Amino acid sequence: MINPSTIALRARIDEAVKDLHELTIRINHNDLAKTVSDLRNRINDPFMFVIVGEVKAGKSSFINALLQTEREITKVAPQPMTDTIQQIVYGEKEEVIVINPYLKKILIPVDILKEVAIVDTPGTNTIVEHHQEITESFIPASDLIVFVFEAKNPYRQSAWDFFKFIHEDWRKKIIFVLQQKDLMSPEDLEVNIKGVHDYAEKQGINNPLIFATSAKLEKDGNKIDSGFIPVRHYILENITGGKAPVLKLGNSVSTCLRINDSIREGLDLRQSQWEADMEFRKDIKNTLDNQEVKSYKQVDQLVENILAGYDRTTQAKEQELRDGLSFFSLVRRSISSIFTKKTSAKEWLETLARDLEQSLNTTLREKLHDGINDLADNVQQMAKLIDLKIHTSKNLLQNDHEIFSAIAERRHNIFRELQEKFEDFIKKSESFTDQSLFPDKTPLPGSFATGSGIAVIGLILAAITQGAVFDITGGVLTTIGILFAGFATSGKRRKIIEGFLHEITKGREKIEVDVTAQLKQYIKRLKERIDSNFDPFDLMLDKEKEQLALLNQEQAVVSNQFGTLDVEIKTLLSTM
Repeated sequence: MINPSTIALRARIDEAVKDLHELTIRINHNDLAKTVSDLRNRINDPFMFVIVGEVKAGKSSFINALLQTEREITKVAPQPMTDTIQQIVYGEKEEVIVINPYLKKILIPVDILKEVAIVDTPGTNTIVEHHQEITESFIPASDLIVFVFEAKNPYRQSAWDFFKFIHEDWRKKIIFVLQQKDLMSPEDLEVNIKGVHDYAEKQGINNPLIFATSAKLEKDGNKIDSGFIPVRHYILENITGGKAPVLKLGNSVSTCLRINDSIREGLDLRQSQWEADMEFRKDIKNTLDNQEVKSYKQVDQLVENILAGYDRTTQAKEQELRDGLSFFSLVRRSISSIFTKKTSAKEWLETLARDLEQSLNTTLREKLHDGINDLADNVQQMAKLIDLKIHTSKNLLQNDHEIFSAIAERRHNIFRELQEKFEDFIKKSESFTDQSLFPDKTPLPGSFATGSGIAVIGLILAAITQGAVFDITGGVLTTIGILFAGFATSGKRRKIIEGFLHEITKGREKIEVDVTAQLKQYIKRLKERIDSNFDPFDLMLDKEKEQLALLNQEQAVVSNQFGTLDVEIKTLLSTM
């Protein structure tokens, strides 16, 4: 009978395992979810021995001798049996139930099976294609692994490879049995016992328990020399006699803690990757921001140089205008004497305006040529730097924890798509054009289309500024023509000079405002367009942040549950 406190403890553990199962579903790991589900389904099962070892190591003979039924429960054959797993449990009448092609359940009325169940597995050197069946269905839910070796040769690599597989993944309690000891001399047997002992310690098992048995001697009635007395004594002292149900619960909790720790490791790695990705995005944004500020400063410097050339040219023409309309010139000569038949006053003023236009075109084009090249280099550097950072960013999850390998692969694919998308982005000239910046909304000139990718930026910048710079003198011509009529009739030359200065000031403001605004608007939009390539990556980071917050919270709850249960079980076992 199981006491009420153990039953209550089992119910609490069942609820905790249920929460762990929901967590495995939440992380979308089907295999782990099935493992935890199987573990929960077996929580009411007896303490489970899982017998493993190579073909012909004597596993079946060992089980038959251990059960003391005077007959074969598991068949012993001269040739290896099929790779079927046999679960031997207590039943009021003998019965064999086939669960699936690789698993059958044997029910027999043997008293020891009221407290323990035994799982007989195929040989480790023949079960390669079905080892997952054992791992998923029995190893996680096992309470004791009995590793059976052929006494005369316990060094076969396939057996120890399987041992590592069990030990490293699940850290289950393992005892070693060297079967068929009757085929060896005592001296050779001791050598092999020591060999197994030393190798097990090397693999991290402290004080490994090793039993040497002979099913043949046990069957023949030589129970003293068969070696089964120490095995049964170990089982009696450490497992049966009321301890098995609590030990079963303790092993279930330990397995759940192992699974939960593995999830914790995976979450920590995912958290590290998310933080690294956020740093990567922060670095990208900082790079874009810094390049934007640098480009803005270059725009200000370019406009300042253009305005300086503009001022020198217009000031020279202003002085020429003042000299031509000076009071002394008018006093010294009449209007007709100042302006010969070849050149009327109107024509002279219009010529001055056209000369201004030509001088401005020449001067400002030179300033633009020098400044645009530098600015284009800096804007191109913004795109090149981002491309470099994308290709040199570390992909931390490429060797991710197995539990989250699907997440790692999905992130890797998104990052690869980002690399390919950005490579394509910087190759296309249309990525860097912006028709909204051209007042007439006309297509770019044919020469622009011959460029591709970032190489076209300089042409675009030049086109943006030329519209603002080279259409400012028409107003001067118009205004001078209108004001000349007033001058001719009233002699108010001041109006001509004031009108000239007004139009020159308007032109200067137009250059300063329009060139600055259009270039900075272009730089800003290009920065936003570059950054928009990261939209899928940013969406992934937002989802990952949300998922990590939820998973970390649920994992912490599960961890606390099993931590508390583990302490309670250890306390209970210490009193038994």
